[in-house]
Amino acid sequence: MGQADGGLVLLTGATGYVGGRLLSLLEQRNVCVRCLSRRPETLRGRLSATTSVVEGDVLDPASLAAALQGVATAYYLVHSMGADRDFEETDRLAAANFAQAAGAAGVRRIIYLGGLGNPAENLSKHLRSRQETGEVLRKHHPQVVEFRASIVIGSGSLSFEMIRALVERLPVMICPRWVRVMAQPIAVEDLLAYLLDAIDLPDGPSQIYEIGGPDQVSYGQIMHEYARQRGLRRWMIPVPLLTPYLSSLWLGLVTPLYARVGRKLVESLRNPTLVSNDLALRAFSVQPRSLRESLARALVNEDREFAETRWSDALSASGLPRTWGGVRFGSRLVDSRTAAVEVAPDQAFAPIRRIGGRTGWYYGNWLWSLRGFLDLLCGGVGVRRGRRDPERLRVGDAVDFWRVERYEPPHRLRLSAEMKLPGRAWLEFEVTPDEGGSTIRQTAIFDPVGLTGLLYWYGIYPLHQLVFAGMLRNISRAAKSPQSPRQPGDGA
Repeated sequence: MGQADGGLVLLTGATGYVGGRLLSLLEQRNVCVRCLSRRPETLRGRLSATTSVVEGDVLDPASLAAALQGVATAYYLVHSMGADRDFEETDRLAAANFAQAAGAAGVRRIIYLGGLGNPAENLSKHLRSRQETGEVLRKHHPQVVEFRASIVIGSGSLSFEMIRALVERLPVMICPRWVRVMAQPIAVEDLLAYLLDAIDLPDGPSQIYEIGGPDQVSYGQIMHEYARQRGLRRWMIPVPLLTPYLSSLWLGLVTPLYARVGRKLVESLRNPTLVSNDLALRAFSVQPRSLRESLARALVNEDREFAETRWSDALSASGLPRTWGGVRFGSRLVDSRTAAVEVAPDQAFAPIRRIGGRTGWYYGNWLWSLRGFLDLLCGGVGVRRGRRDPERLRVGDAVDFWRVERYEPPHRLRLSAEMKLPGRAWLEFEVTPDEGGSTIRQTAIFDPVGLTGLLYWYGIYPLHQLVFAGMLRNISRAAKSPQSPRQPGDGA
């Protein structure tokens, strides 16, 4: 497949989980891709020579005409589950805008990813909206290729992360009725293969393809298989009175990172999501993987992706390099927050590149010093190392008890923790251009080891809230006066 075969491809949702992976595969095949994004700056700099990006919004019809000009195939990978307002009405409006604009521009086909579920049943709002979106697209465009999928198994996917969080964190699980509901999971690699192959379909009427792996299993069976591959013993206690809504609230406590979208997703778990025909298997050459293989690949890919972004332990100044081989990590815990500053990215990045050493950590420096002292008592490096240069950084530099893992001025700094911890930790800063200035995103990431790691994170959670909020606030203030490399470390 290539540009000569499929023509120009428009991709929406390129910053999402499926869209991002699909973009990479399209670029590997030298397909000429145009990405539609509300914030093009988030994609620029990471695209190949065959890919362009245009600004547009599916809720703004006037912005779509130019983006769709000359396009042969358009991927519609947009949904509004994370929206605060009524996501069903938003999805309907967005689909109508896009399909009408695609038809007016002469786009041959739209490829859409929806959700499995028997429309004759009382579908959840989430599944009903996914299928209504397909109906709206077909109403306004002559050829829509709709794929309906169940759970997507892949490192980083929402469904996989929710299952992983539940199994890793809870040795004993209270199981509501939805744990017995049947599903037909599909590996993300197989899902992407279907999406890629759809480019080469001949012109014709719209069609719905139900896709899934060969195994029809309950959510409980998926969690048991995950636990088996992780070498974990888990007990599941059925509690029929725990409704999907109540369990979704409980899920928000167990997996806070996915609370908003996760709750809407869990509320749809009352519906079986099974393939009812073999049309996809007859129309495409994809042979989907089993649940066991899908989970195994997701776990291996996750470990490989982490290893590729981690600096070598041999650089550590803490004595013998510490190895994590054979240790099973739980779900990654994240504290992420943003601040807008009315300065250019290079000025916004200035206080970030000066962090640590004599400059300090912009808030609660005495707390950072105390943490370093405790680290020394435990045999760690403490904060005695400081940093090589107060103004300049490079990958591999020590910054107190952190190590520079990634440095891309004026956009990104990622530090990997070298203090003694019951897990692995990172602190990352990202600066992106925005209207009127820049946005600074500060993210703390922790991979806990077992119960000790979880107790550590939640035990110091109130301090994290205080320190991380103060740090970002003072970094933002410092960005407005870059002539002062040393900033007050304990300002409110």
